[in-house]
Amino acid sequence: MFEADGIGGASIEAIAAAAGFTRGAFYSNFKSKDELIIAMLEDHVEQSIRRNMDILAQHGNLDDFIAALKAMDRTRQDPLGRSPLLHMEMILFVARAEKRRPELAKRLRARRKLIADIVEATLKGNGRNGSLNPPWMASVVLALEDGFRLHRLIDPETTPADSFLRAITDLRRRTGLAAE
Repeated sequence: MFEADGIGGASIEAIAAAAGFTRGAFYSNFKSKDELIIAMLEDHVEQSIRRNMDILAQHGNLDDFIAALKAMDRTRQDPLGRSPLLHMEMILFVARAEKRRPELAKRLRARRKLIADIVEATLKGNGRNGSLNPPWMASVVLALEDGFRLHRLIDPETTPADSFLRAITDLRRRTGLAAE
């Protein structure tokens, strides 16, 4: 529903009908559309972290992990993974209301921690402890991801689908995170 109509275009009635529920059933699960959106973002972050942890467990080094990310079929992901426009719209929707920002910040911190942990483990594995600040690098990585997601939405002809992972590969080489 949200993928087709966006947040503003999706009424409670349409959301409930698309899910096979009545309006009353919707309200027995969620107080508002806002609460549903926060739940969707929470689910997306949890799925993303779980998926990345599973991939990391299967691929011990960062090169293999990134190769697995490149090969991953994104069409099978949750709606926010499939639809970058919806993902950005939901983030902006939550960020616009000050009372909802703590929820968004909580999810951002979880993603940042996962990436910082991966960076730190890679640094230790490469014998480069202390050469970079893992939390800062995690912030840079997330900013790159969001930036390339926006660029791809706006100009897909000159922003290849793999731009983010290509940038990560370049960043890894320049920061010493790449395998020697």
